[in-house]
Amino acid sequence: MNEQHTDAPTRPTPTATPTVLDQMGGPLGFVYSTIPVVVFVTANAFLSLPITLAVSLAAGLGLTIFRLVRGEKVASAVGSLLGVGVAAALVAFTGSAKDFFVIGIWAALAGFVVTAASLLARRPITGIVWNLVHGGKHPWRAHRRVLRAHDLATLAAAVVFGARFVVQQWLYLADATGGLGIARVAMGTPLTVLAALVVVWAFRRSSKALL
Repeated sequence: MNEQHTDAPTRPTPTATPTVLDQMGGPLGFVYSTIPVVVFVTANAFLSLPITLAVSLAAGLGLTIFRLVRGEKVASAVGSLLGVGVAAALVAFTGSAKDFFVIGIWAALAGFVVTAASLLARRPITGIVWNLVHGGKHPWRAHRRVLRAHDLATLAAAVVFGARFVVQQWLYLADATGGLGIARVAMGTPLTVLAALVVVWAFRRSSKALL
């Protein structure tokens, strides 16, 4: 008597949906963005400016090598080193430690101008991006709930950019290099994650309504 064996259908193993923090590099992404700032501010408190720059560049190079060894994308790893290098070059040129943060300050201002201008023009930039990602053919501005969602998402981004500029520019004018370091860390990844949560919500709402 032959026994018949039936194989039970295999179900695909569910994959966990990555969180916003995961998509931004996870906890290590926060560490990567924090280390160069902490190293620079700490070294600047105890060492001369030339040695501070050398230590910062060495730390940036070491971090880049570590990321490459871990198998991260070359563009991402080298990009962080490039950022440290440009900031250090600016400090070397001006002779002022606080200029290590000036690029980030003006980048925050540029981000605020772009996001705020898109809101005033009734074309919130997060909606423009969502539409481009999905082929650029969706009448998203004609859908009231979708437009309102992108108004909120773009407003969240504008508030983050604006807050960064106001606080860090104030500290910059006050020559508070240590305060700039603290502000850069506190207003970096944490605020970005909060704004990104609103943007993700707007994207999902748009996809549910229009796709």
